[in-house]
Amino acid sequence: MRLETTLSDELTRYLDLSTRQIQVTAANMANIDTPGYRTVGMDFDAAMQEALVEGGQQAVEPRIRPVGGLVVRPDGNDVSMDRESMQMAEAQLRYKTGVALLRREYTRVFNAIHAK
Repeated sequence: MRLETTLSDELTRYLDLSTRQIQVTAANMANIDTPGYRTVGMDFDAAMQEALVEGGQQAVEPRIRPVGGLVVRPDGNDVSMDRESMQMAEAQLRYKTGVALLRREYTRVFNAIHAK
């Protein structure tokens, strides 16, 4: 038996995109010393909006694009650990919030099932 609600589906997409943001940020951090590496990023809000419009018909892969306006070092790398640390903290906060909201939604559903 599957217990799903519209909200739980949306929160699942939210968690998927939060996880993808963490992966993108971790890749940037891992390449901080790679000559010529250019920072990439995703627009979380736009990706979430697209996921909501799709309505769960298929998994939405966010657009990963180069990040402009960063200081390029002499080796051609433009990764900023300060920027990536902030991106990681934001993505982790989103993920933790999504987990808490999903837990609350499932508790609500289970309580409704067991109500007398």
